[in-house]
Amino acid sequence: MGFMKEQGWEVLMVSAEGKEISQIVKKEGCRHVVVPFTRRITPIHDLYCLWLLYKLFKKEKPDIIHSHTPKAGLLAMIAGVLAGVKIRIHTLAGLPHMAAGKNRKALLEKAEQWTYKCAVEIWPNSFSLQKMIVDNGWVAAEKVKVIGKGSSNGIDLGKFNRKSLAENHLVAATMRMTPSENEYIILSVGRLVKDKGIEELVEAFLQSKIVSSSKLVLLGAFEQDLNPLSDEVLRKIIDHPKIIQLDWTDHVAHYMALADLFVHASHREGFPNVLLEAAAMQVPILCSDIPGNIDIVKNKKTGLVFPPKDVDILRQGLEFAYVKREFMQTLADRLYSQVIELYDRPKIQELFLKEYQRLLAQYLPSQ
Repeated sequence: MGFMKEQGWEVLMVSAEGKEISQIVKKEGCRHVVVPFTRRITPIHDLYCLWLLYKLFKKEKPDIIHSHTPKAGLLAMIAGVLAGVKIRIHTLAGLPHMAAGKNRKALLEKAEQWTYKCAVEIWPNSFSLQKMIVDNGWVAAEKVKVIGKGSSNGIDLGKFNRKSLAENHLVAATMRMTPSENEYIILSVGRLVKDKGIEELVEAFLQSKIVSSSKLVLLGAFEQDLNPLSDEVLRKIIDHPKIIQLDWTDHVAHYMALADLFVHASHREGFPNVLLEAAAMQVPILCSDIPGNIDIVKNKKTGLVFPPKDVDILRQGLEFAYVKREFMQTLADRLYSQVIELYDRPKIQELFLKEYQRLLAQYLPSQ
């Protein structure tokens, strides 16, 4: 948002309420409006949010609406059509139905198709997502475009850089993880919910042969009201001396710098920024074999990949990475070079700017 403002655009940010808003407004320097989206299926409340968006778009008369996340995308694209906004873009960064139960899956698929129908263009943030939605016949291929090699906003290589780490934050991260001498640190970053593969990761770690010489650090908050972990796994995370759970922090790079292995066991993704961040920090990666992850990590070429939800293979992967540390670092160094070349944030943002300009010329040639 800040980049687009620097290019002379007027940018209005819209999201649900959250403690991060004041920081984002200060960082990006753009106006912000709250629309109380929920991540649940809440039909009456969603209609209310749709009405708020419609009124906002009629008042502001934007040239472009660009939405992210499933709920905001569905409502913004419909409201954009109703308000007569000609350029409506939705960035696809994951498919919720992939991890949904049978009763919700059909509804979520239909919601995705409505979003695609109402958008002028769909920008999946990975090639595997693009292939999935086109192959399923949900959207015409000519309506879909991956920007660059993928990603929603690239990566800040100034922040995720071993040379720019603050000593005091490294010390604080070390104190919070409390590692013993020569302890092997396995790090996972993200919300502690079922579809992030946290249950499988905890079980695989505790069943592995490396528990006594390792520590599993889970950096992220519990969300037990939505996609909750089982009570059994929750107790293990809280009680086991070899598992450390830490709430969210703005200093993720410092934890990655201290990790020996980064594990991303998610059941569904779009194009996970957290893998780009770990790669930029040159941390060996073990991740699930799902769309999004495999756009970044190639098995035994730039990291290790395992079948999602497979506890035994994940356990073997943890043990292999522990024993084959030099090999894992070779893979990490290879991925680091690719990330530096392809996903530097300024390069990605320039590509987005060109796409906006293309659409303006196509749909609003008089401006």
